[in-house]
Amino acid sequence: MNQPTHHQIATYLTDYVLSELVKYVMEDTGCSIEDAMERVYNSSLMTALQDEENELYVQSPAYLYELLNQQPSHGVT
Repeated sequence: MNQPTHHQIATYLTDYVLSELVKYVMEDTGCSIEDAMERVYNSSLMTALQDEENELYVQSPAYLYELLNQQPSHGVT
């Protein structure tokens, strides 16, 4: 059996973190999944998560959610 590559692991962890962030936004704000996804995917945190070199995706979703909350909400309430 082949070992997963660094890129495969990073992609898996990033996808997991993103799904958790969307859930957190929905739970905290009561917004729709579409609005929560828009907030997460349009954030500067998303850009940072996609940079595999900084390995931000290994941080806990709760920690990353705190970082997301420090950014402007882009109109999502």
